[in-house]
Amino acid sequence: MTAVVGARRTTLTPAASTPQRRDGSLTHPPRTGLLLTLPAVIFVVVFVIVPLLVAIYISLTNFPLIGDYHFIGLKNYLQVFTDPEFGWSLLYTLIYTAIVTFPILALGYFLAVLVRANRRGAKLLRTVFFLPFVVGLTTLSFLTLLEAQPNSGMINVVLKWLHITDGSTAWLVSGPLGTALICVMVVWAVSGLTMMLLMSGMQGITSDIYESAELDGATWWQTERHVTMPMLRRTIALSLIISVIGSFLAFTQFFILTQGGPGISTTTVVMGIYKRAFVQLQLGAATAMSLVLVVIIGLITAAQFWLLRERED
Repeated sequence: MTAVVGARRTTLTPAASTPQRRDGSLTHPPRTGLLLTLPAVIFVVVFVIVPLLVAIYISLTNFPLIGDYHFIGLKNYLQVFTDPEFGWSLLYTLIYTAIVTFPILALGYFLAVLVRANRRGAKLLRTVFFLPFVVGLTTLSFLTLLEAQPNSGMINVVLKWLHITDGSTAWLVSGPLGTALICVMVVWAVSGLTMMLLMSGMQGITSDIYESAELDGATWWQTERHVTMPMLRRTIALSLIISVIGSFLAFTQFFILTQGGPGISTTTVVMGIYKRAFVQLQLGAATAMSLVLVVIIGLITAAQFWLLRERED
């Protein structure tokens, strides 16, 4: 009997030593939560807060990338807001963003509708449509650079064969033509990502909802408009935000295809920052331009969140 009681006491002792609240729930020392969040805090401080503070300091100096520098206050910011080249690059970036955003969403939605069902060949189509995004804008830009050459590139060869042009169009030495070519390439390259995002959201909608709409006599367009699109509001918002931010940060395709020319006609904000920092060697002014761009993107993203937020009926 004594051994049994002792054994029972032995098994009950660890449980009894566990700290508990009055309601029976287990408690943990406050330092446990701090230790669990410490790696994330260190990461944010080292890779976000400290670089941001350094960037703010550099933007308040005449940092020349090479050589001595001194503190000049808000002179760089005043120069940014009075610089006609920065104003044009910002306007051009807004125009470019407005041109490509809706086609990317529309084409991505159309492709998602084609491949959302698990019918025969759907997986192959998903791969084909998503492949340009996997290849990347850098590779596609170099391919476009080769195919847009006058008299030899495939673009001009096809247009000549269709009797649309004479085959000697110099796409990349004209601002409007270069912009049009880049926009077509970007829409083709990025729509695959939008397709995957929207397709994932569509597959999360249960078939019962579509069956109910079909029983109510809804057409395909009515089902898409009143069932699918409202239930994809958050996914569509995410796709739009990604597309807008990516368009505002556009650099690779313009640097490879037009170098911002002719003149500054195809210079985006990021390309203007690059030229100011690494061509003109004015790192302080370029950093100020970068911080202004960060604020603009933040405001646009906040506006998108507000416009696309879930509204209560």
